[in-house]
Amino acid sequence: MTWLVRGEAVLQVFDKGRGFPIVFQHGLGGDQGQVARNLPPEMEARILTVECRGHGGSSAGDVRPFSIKVFAEDVLAAIDAVGIDRFVIGGISMGAAIALRIAAHHPDRVAGLALVRPAWLFEPAPQTMRPYAEVAAALRDHPPEEARAVFGCSATARHLAEHAPDNLASLLGFFDHPDRALTAHLLADIAADGPGVSAERAAAIGVRTVAIGCAEDEVHPLSYARTLATVMRGAFIEVAAKARAPSRHFAEVRSAVTQFFETLDIKTGGG
Repeated sequence: MTWLVRGEAVLQVFDKGRGFPIVFQHGLGGDQGQVARNLPPEMEARILTVECRGHGGSSAGDVRPFSIKVFAEDVLAAIDAVGIDRFVIGGISMGAAIALRIAAHHPDRVAGLALVRPAWLFEPAPQTMRPYAEVAAALRDHPPEEARAVFGCSATARHLAEHAPDNLASLLGFFDHPDRALTAHLLADIAADGPGVSAERAAAIGVRTVAIGCAEDEVHPLSYARTLATVMRGAFIEVAAKARAPSRHFAEVRSAVTQFFETLDIKTGGG
């Protein structure tokens, strides 16, 4: 673990292992631990993860609004700081959006792109992110003892309880965050944002890509993974639903990422 100072933000960076570099980013509200659950511990590669501003051990800094663009710039700064030139990049949910943005702006540096449970296609503020905006509003507009109940009684929460319980569990976890004001800002800003990459630009990246998705997930629709794979002429892999079989889900994601890494034309031991 190391630290990267970016203006007023102090970012926690995890850089471990040996081999070709894989930069892999967590989702909204996640941290390095989420990345570790989705990557095989025995993978022979150098794994770099930046905990985004306001996530994990990283401070929030003073740049507002929070954005995928700023998060991507932070990740690229961390890559450059340790002297990595070419790398595989990937991520989960928001991390997938960060990875897509970096690949679109620096395709010559990217050896492969892995998008796990993407929550965006190409437009900002998709309907899939609306529940995060609702959580942000509850945190902002109601006292602590009421906010969770207000969201829990909403039509959105009732719908997710029936159709995507894992999404609901993740959303309810935000009400336990100690800094409620920061959490509200973070969720509202990212819910209104997007990767800033058009379908045409994504199609032109020309980097080998895999998109991994699962059913029973309304924040990360299976159709999003399929669409990204189609647009980018990449591979599409469906894994077990996280809501139904979490252990199997993570095992299948780890397997899919490993198989994808093994297909890439890269030299091991570098980076």
